[in-house]
Amino acid sequence: MSTPDASTLPADLVARIVQRVQEELARANAGAQQAAVPPLAEVRGTWQDETSLKLTMGADRIGTDGSTGALSNASIAKLIDHTMLKADATRAELVKLCEEARTHRFASVCINTTWVPLAVELLRGSGVMTICVVGFPLGAATSRAKAGETREAIQNGAAEIDMVVNLGLLKGGDHDGVYEDIRAVVEAAQGRPVKVILETHLLTREQKVAACALSKAAGAAFVKTSTGFSGGGATADDIALMRAVVGPNMGVKASGGVRTADDAQKMVAAGANRLGASASVAIVTGGKGTGSY
Repeated sequence: MSTPDASTLPADLVARIVQRVQEELARANAGAQQAAVPPLAEVRGTWQDETSLKLTMGADRIGTDGSTGALSNASIAKLIDHTMLKADATRAELVKLCEEARTHRFASVCINTTWVPLAVELLRGSGVMTICVVGFPLGAATSRAKAGETREAIQNGAAEIDMVVNLGLLKGGDHDGVYEDIRAVVEAAQGRPVKVILETHLLTREQKVAACALSKAAGAAFVKTSTGFSGGGATADDIALMRAVVGPNMGVKASGGVRTADDAQKMVAAGANRLGASASVAIVTGGKGTGSY
């Protein structure tokens, strides 16, 4: 695994983001939330050397000799969001998805808003969560629209929300707009965890860093690599960078292109603690998925 290189980043990028967010929180009289803003020294320091990066990845994944321990199939299953997000998904396919999630004890199913009530009913008592995507797959909806979709999903029983970052604002350098968009969804989620999908393959290194820092500051619970709908997908290098930026106390989800147990192991070793996949059954049974997600 390669170690993130700080030399490619503008020296004051994270400092500017942290300062802006702290000012915003102060204006909102939200002093208690300021603890969620990553201290500059901590954020910048985590990608300076391999030892620091390993520490952020957690002792359960990194041995004292620096080696990574492979997880069992059952342990991998508990990290998987079993995913079906295609536009033409049918009721029968959704029922099958939920049956597979029950059988293999996946962490959740990750679905579109339409299917949340059915999934919640099918999974009742199973311990498998229902997760709903918001602003999917483009992220270009208004913050009000994303917040409304989030509220409806929560009302219908969604346990977590996976939102797509506003890529246009992010790539244009509008950090205020990105922060406010994420914050609107976090508030609408009423305490349920929110994951922010970054579409990492469309971003520069500095944009990935900015997106991670803003997501953490806005109160999101996870950062996530990809929708699976615009090419690209999760890479170990991106997961390592994301983990380095957000530190050990925030989630990192690898999604897009995770199709085998080996893929899953590599993502976990790089720092992921959740996996999004449509090939979930193949992953935990030794096969290989063929889908795009």
